[in-house]
Amino acid sequence: MLTVYLLGEQRVSNPEDARVGPISSRAIALLAYLVLHAGLAQSRNRLAGLFWPESSEQQARTNLRRELHNLRGLLGSDGALAADGPTLTWTDSPSCRVDVDTFRNERSSAVAALADSDARAFLDHADRAIDTYRGELMPGTYEDWVLEHREVLRRQCVELCEATVRVLRESGDVETATACARRRIQLDPLEEVGYRTLMELQAASGDRAAAMTTYHRCAAVLETELAVAPSAATSRLFDNLLGEHPRAGAAASRRPERVRAAVPALIGRERERGELQRRWRQSLDGRQGLLLVSGDAGVGKTRLTTELAEIARADGAVVATTRCFGLPGRVALAPVAEWLRSPGFRSAIGSLNPMWRAEVERLVPSAEAGPRPSTSRAMVDAWQRHRFFEGTTRAVLSSGRPVLLVLDDLQWCDAETAAWLAFLLSLDTHMCVLVAATARTDEARSRHDVREALRALRSARLVTDVEVDPLTSEGTAELARSLGGRALDPAEEAVLYAATGGYPLYVVEAARMVPGTDATGGADDLGEVLQRRLEQCSEPARDVAGLAAALGTDFDLDLLSEASDLDTDSLVQAVDELWRRRIVRPAGTGYDFVHDLVREAAYRSVSPPRRWLLHRRLAQGLELLHAGSTDDVASQLAEQYRRGGRPDRALHYLQRAAEMAASMFANAEALRHFRDCLDLLEAMPVGRNRDAHEVDVRQGMSAPLTTLYGYSSAELEQTLDRTVELGQRLRRPKIVLGALIGLFAAHFVQGHTAQAHGIGARALELSAADPEFEGQAQFSVAGAALALGRPRDAIEHFDVALRSFSDDYSFILGTRLEVHAHAWESHAYWMIGDEQKAARSCADALALGRTCGHPYSLAVALGYASVLNQMRGDDTALLASLTELRELCERYHFAYYSQWSQILEGRLVGGEPGIAKIRQGLAELRRQRAFARMAYWLSLLAEVQIDVGHTRAARATLDAALIAAEQYDDRWWLPQVLRLRAGAGPFAGGTSARTVRERRIPTV
Repeated sequence: MLTVYLLGEQRVSNPEDARVGPISSRAIALLAYLVLHAGLAQSRNRLAGLFWPESSEQQARTNLRRELHNLRGLLGSDGALAADGPTLTWTDSPSCRVDVDTFRNERSSAVAALADSDARAFLDHADRAIDTYRGELMPGTYEDWVLEHREVLRRQCVELCEATVRVLRESGDVETATACARRRIQLDPLEEVGYRTLMELQAASGDRAAAMTTYHRCAAVLETELAVAPSAATSRLFDNLLGEHPRAGAAASRRPERVRAAVPALIGRERERGELQRRWRQSLDGRQGLLLVSGDAGVGKTRLTTELAEIARADGAVVATTRCFGLPGRVALAPVAEWLRSPGFRSAIGSLNPMWRAEVERLVPSAEAGPRPSTSRAMVDAWQRHRFFEGTTRAVLSSGRPVLLVLDDLQWCDAETAAWLAFLLSLDTHMCVLVAATARTDEARSRHDVREALRALRSARLVTDVEVDPLTSEGTAELARSLGGRALDPAEEAVLYAATGGYPLYVVEAARMVPGTDATGGADDLGEVLQRRLEQCSEPARDVAGLAAALGTDFDLDLLSEASDLDTDSLVQAVDELWRRRIVRPAGTGYDFVHDLVREAAYRSVSPPRRWLLHRRLAQGLELLHAGSTDDVASQLAEQYRRGGRPDRALHYLQRAAEMAASMFANAEALRHFRDCLDLLEAMPVGRNRDAHEVDVRQGMSAPLTTLYGYSSAELEQTLDRTVELGQRLRRPKIVLGALIGLFAAHFVQGHTAQAHGIGARALELSAADPEFEGQAQFSVAGAALALGRPRDAIEHFDVALRSFSDDYSFILGTRLEVHAHAWESHAYWMIGDEQKAARSCADALALGRTCGHPYSLAVALGYASVLNQMRGDDTALLASLTELRELCERYHFAYYSQWSQILEGRLVGGEPGIAKIRQGLAELRRQRAFARMAYWLSLLAEVQIDVGHTRAARATLDAALIAAEQYDDRWWLPQVLRLRAGAGPFAGGTSARTVRERRIPTV
């Protein structure tokens, strides 16, 4: 069924017809106009003039005919759009669903049911109508006819929510009524009546803490959007809910800040604001990128991005805001997950293709989502990282509206979020998307991951830098005046500027420290200012601030309630006091400190012994609140237990955090957690228990190490060696076998051929007791035997291995074993002179590689096929296989086989360009410590050197190939190297490299 989405987005979709693609904005606007005036004939002349007012009458009619042709092509034979001479009419059709029509019809049915006092029918229809209304009509469009209908539809949905809440309250279903009241606030966030209704419902359910949070959010929205405080009715309701009354002297003394200080105005930032506006306009024209607002802590970076967010919202953009945190307990890709949870993207995610939606649910699981993929498949599934990134970026880009993603504190960004941002911004798309990030200058430069991501984006000219400096003396005085309400004399201005250095946070905090005093008092040291402001709080408020600061991220009241000594009423009073003093602010589903410097000051105010206790209580509270789903907060639990003096619990959750990171392809974060596990194990008593923990950690590390650094990684080799040692000590042969298979690959790629053969033979011997590993052990012996120049032995072991496989993937090698074995065996057949079997084995590998749905296995098959094509001298087949291999490697960032492609392409191209390509590929292999087949690769370089007449250089290259063959026991290609060496000698005459290459190498 064709579906037209006009509420919350502008999109046409038909899952059953892949031909339905994007349509022009003018076409969808025309469609929307007809839908909104369904049943009414619309004059073609009027439509042409309405949509193309700047064009001549003839041109406007031509434009209308073009868009109508496109719409008819989209609608097919559907009768929804009727063209009757000079008029056009839209009518309902069973084969075309329009969300506006669905909303209107369900709302009408709900209103009728309500009039008939049929509560059940009303709730059914109202629920469907509210669910259909996923956002305002045609967001980002501001024609008068759109605005008129937009307001009518929005108001209708608001009234429907109000009626639903009323019916649900009367029936006693407070929980569902509360959810609907939240929806009503989303629809009209500036109407206080919605907040009051929600507060009453929350209080009725006994959740005074939630009622307080609702009041705080109401105040924050009104303050930001309208620069006003909540009305007396709203404040009075809040005081009643908290059991406070303005006339009570005790209440007044307990809360001295009855009215909060004003939000500081954006002062002295005309240049910076202009740059932000200019960059946003460029993004609306399709120039995506990163806007980096950098400067010192407290200089006002976040205030600028907040201003940009308001500008973007006014332009109809989807705006999503999040931040990074500096503590080790961060969660990989947490900022991306927070963006995807924002209301602006929810409908887009729901309408994604199921394949892409599954990728989004790896990061943001839905209620219907299944279990996350097993971490044991990390190597096999590593190629899916590209698809995971593509799915999550599609969710961000598919709303059909401009997008602004705001990220505070980029300097603390994790490696995977940095990589995701680079992926998003490097996509070849004309979508209007801008990422606005703030960063502390010095810390961003010191973080390797962030520095490298920024370097790559800058090289692609995707970064716009906005450096924020402290305010001038005049700007400082103006800001102080806006806060204090009076002008400062020149002497006071000089003192203020000298004391604050022009940093807005210093000025603001000095003014807020004691309400009603001058902003010039006590601003000599920001840390002292913040500390004194905290000291002005009541003791419960200070305790809560310290507890929240120990968490290190934003926090909710449920967790504070579990971890605090305070009863619920006292906790609510304490948080309300912190909010009124502008120490915390609403954020996400809870609260956060207004600035990291405030958080740091609150944490410093807690004594070290008290910190230990707070961290342990927070860990226990997190476990209670997330019982059954602790994986979602594993990294936070690990950090809290580590700081709380429970390394055993920290170890457990660190390992789970690592495994969760690996399941989302966040390999750098997974390794960071695994390494932290090893650090904790170092401090534990030596013994079997520690060995058992360590072997689990070492096993988990292998896949992310291989994915990030390849099989030639020294750290991987050390990890596998240690795994073998621990497996033997613990008498776990299966662990030993798995580690030996990994060690074979590591040593083989490094060029330790004889050692790799010995490891494979050892694995083969052990596999007699565990048939699960027999095929992989046979495969290992076969590959090493071939490299040692024993192709008949290799074929024997390959054949046994192939009989042992049953659609298996090697979780250690990361490939479909049948593909890998057939591909490699083709080289063995070629070496014994059986070209027919070599070609058949290669074809089998390619056929299975193309059908098994595993791009890495296909890349392996293409790599071996390319080598075989080169050895056979079939340049046409070589070009085809190399082209496909290169595309795969570029798409999925496969290393190693990418270098194969580069070297073989250099041989095919020939000449000086070919020599340069081969040298680049060789240099990269050496950098990776990948010396397997080095004699073969060097011989290809020598062939090109001979072809261009560089005989002396070719002899030197072949001498290096002979040395490599001996050094690495890499003897399979040695006869050809010797032949080439003889042909390139001083008395070789006119023998060409191709003539030498085409001679058959005798069976070794």
